[in-house]
Amino acid sequence: MFSLEGLHYRYGSQILFDGADLKVEDGWKVGLVGPNGSGKTTLFRLLTDRESPEVGEVNLPRQLRIGYFDQTVGEMEGCSVVEQSIRCAGRVSDLRAVLETLEHDLSDPAKSGEMDRILARFGEVQHEFQALGGYEIEPRAREILAGLGFEPERMEGEVDTLSGGWKMRVALAGILLMQPELLLLDEPTNHLDLESILWLESFIRGYRGTVVMTCHDHEFMNRVVDRILEIDQGKLRVFPGDYDFYLAQRQLEEKQRLAAYERQQTMIDREMKFINSFRAKARTASQAQSRLKKLEKMEKLDPPRSRRKRVHFRIPEPPRSGNDVFVGQSLDKCFGDKLVFLELDVHVRRGERWAIMGVNGAGKTTLLKIIIGELEPDSGKWKQGASLRLGYFAQHTTELLSPTATVWETISSEYPGESIGSLRKCLAGFGFFEEDLDKSTSWLSGGEKVRLVLARMLYRPPNFLVLDEPTNHLDVESKQALMDALAGYTGTMVFVSHDRHFLDGMATHVLELEQGEGKLFYGGYRAYVEASGHEAPGAPKLNA
Repeated sequence: MFSLEGLHYRYGSQILFDGADLKVEDGWKVGLVGPNGSGKTTLFRLLTDRESPEVGEVNLPRQLRIGYFDQTVGEMEGCSVVEQSIRCAGRVSDLRAVLETLEHDLSDPAKSGEMDRILARFGEVQHEFQALGGYEIEPRAREILAGLGFEPERMEGEVDTLSGGWKMRVALAGILLMQPELLLLDEPTNHLDLESILWLESFIRGYRGTVVMTCHDHEFMNRVVDRILEIDQGKLRVFPGDYDFYLAQRQLEEKQRLAAYERQQTMIDREMKFINSFRAKARTASQAQSRLKKLEKMEKLDPPRSRRKRVHFRIPEPPRSGNDVFVGQSLDKCFGDKLVFLELDVHVRRGERWAIMGVNGAGKTTLLKIIIGELEPDSGKWKQGASLRLGYFAQHTTELLSPTATVWETISSEYPGESIGSLRKCLAGFGFFEEDLDKSTSWLSGGEKVRLVLARMLYRPPNFLVLDEPTNHLDVESKQALMDALAGYTGTMVFVSHDRHFLDGMATHVLELEQGEGKLFYGGYRAYVEASGHEAPGAPKLNA
């Protein structure tokens, strides 16, 4: 499909690729991994000819159709959602526009003398358009948009009215509609709910072309990719298998590398003791000198390096709450004519971890806001438990950070009376070290902003955490670090998440909201899947 040979590329003073080689075969499904700033996006840009290597070659077949989804949304206005998705579909969309122009020319009396030329051109364009599936493009667009969560009436609506996240789905639909031979996806599951993620998972598994993608969704990677491409210190390396297999291989290699280094160091220490003991004695000096020369010629193993600075969240012990954390009886909520839920009963007890699940519009965030007291139900009784210290993480929380404040100012202004040492220790626990403290929040990545908000919220840990999509924008390692920290958290949690790895690791109960009703499942996410027969509300039944 494509190859890279002797690739060298630097960004400023940072070397991203240093003699990197790569060969990707047709039909591979590749997960691209590496630390932030290692060159994942640069690799995509090299493949799409948006960047050029300093040295080396990027070898792609001629006329290869490449589709690249890169989290940016261009101008979208003046048409329906369906039409915009077709406009994003690249060559087939361009040909559609050319055919419309040629059809107009064929009916124009003023161009009667050019009919032969127009007809010939029309035939050429029509042949390519048909080969690309152009005559089925609208029904395919509707099918893809439905898979990504669009209701039929919303597909007909004006694209201008959509939020940024929904426009991102339209852009993704256009790339999938293009059916390129090489599909490049940069975080395609961002802004998708679980039902849409499950649909996209099925789509990519059945895709006939080659796929290279980055993704922070651990379970998605496991189910979709058959190879992992790692960028590490300027080199490219392919591992066969899924993401879990890659992690196991890396861990095994690191253990073997450490063991080999330690064995060599032990041998060197032993030899140096002999040399130092006997080279001053005339009878054994020549033997000691011989061993010293042998050591000097030996190829020394480098000490194992930390591949990246790992973040370890630490959540202090929260104060104890009452046994009943939240009780709601016969809760009703409507917005205009739209019923959200009717006579909903909720009883959250200390130490439980509830995952709230439901399709878009089922009322997940609405219920969270009622639980924290930000919204009132239309009817029913509700109360928060005794001795509660509440912590709420909303999807838009990171947007409320002051863009001009530094990392240090963000937390120190929240706790003005606290010691500098304790605040720095808290920030370090969330991956912010000395060199990060003077960064303004406007320069932080999405994942860094999430970590900063969590650090500020958990410095004085609440005993009741209410989390709305806390893992959005976190990379796989940061997400796992958060899960490790929450595993030891002794408070109570109610949360919404579309990440199956997080759901499986965190939930003790699952509340499914569907058509205004709530159904409670005990035993966590896996028990929910087994009992309900599906992985998410609105998703197809398993083994159907």
